[in-house]
Amino acid sequence: MTVLTPSSEPPQRDDSPSPYLTLTRDEWAPLRADTPLPLVERDLALLRGINENIAIEEVADIYLPMSRLLNFYVAGTQQLYNATASFLGKHEDKVPYIIGLAGSVAVGKSTTARILQALLARWPDHPRVALVTTDGFLHPNAVLEQRGLMQRKGFPESYDVRSLFNFVLRVKSGELRVPHPVYSHITYDILDGQERFIERPDIVIIEGLNVLQTSRQGGSQRFLSDLFDFSIYVDAPAETIEDWYVERFLTFRRTAFKDPSSYFHRYAELSDDEARETALGIWKSINEVNLVENIAPTKERALLVLEKGQDHSVQRVQLRKL
Repeated sequence: MTVLTPSSEPPQRDDSPSPYLTLTRDEWAPLRADTPLPLVERDLALLRGINENIAIEEVADIYLPMSRLLNFYVAGTQQLYNATASFLGKHEDKVPYIIGLAGSVAVGKSTTARILQALLARWPDHPRVALVTTDGFLHPNAVLEQRGLMQRKGFPESYDVRSLFNFVLRVKSGELRVPHPVYSHITYDILDGQERFIERPDIVIIEGLNVLQTSRQGGSQRFLSDLFDFSIYVDAPAETIEDWYVERFLTFRRTAFKDPSSYFHRYAELSDDEARETALGIWKSINEVNLVENIAPTKERALLVLEKGQDHSVQRVQLRKL
């Protein structure tokens, strides 16, 4: 297996006023301090996404410092909890610490979420870390077809935003057992009648395209991100994500699309040129439009931004100033 290594090209710095601290990879990596690396290559192989040959060095340089930072933030929230309990004179049950993780289709946010989940679960103070993707809150295909939205799947209007908000609200309220729907990437649809449950873990990672977007709920201006304790945006240039999307489509054509039950099975027999043209068409007409109009504008709402290079390695980290 080919292992990708960080780009040798130094990132360009922007000295204009910014609410973020900007750190190069070389500046960020030492912030892991003496945090041990709990994952080995075998673990990482189970966490990588399609065409994302992230090296174990990437975990050490980028994700370990991030897990250490989050461990500090969770500990800080615990101190606030204790202070509030002292003020009230009673202790309520702690509620989960919620991390929102956003970014484009094919940018690698699912891999980021899985690696972060694995690392955070190794810290002794919060061993129970749950991961929920917002795919389960897409409207079923039958509803999207009825509303003429199948070509807008992934856009804000294709989600049951009210149900997603209420799910996160119930988790943040400390309910013991909160159900959420299940999505199949094979059938490209919600699995009717199937549910999974969040049972008050220490940390919940909510990963999806739309988690930092804003939407009016029930007549009031309530945003999903208002319920987050921390938020992350995975970023890369649009033309780079386009390349990754096409590469992933070509890989799926040789693998997942071969499954007769796959929604995209019709693409399995395309030639390389036909598959590339089809992937570019889908990207240009749907995913790039969604990225430009809806996803990228939410980047500045994140507390931490990971800026990736062509080889999928993170080149810069932006951390919002306090």
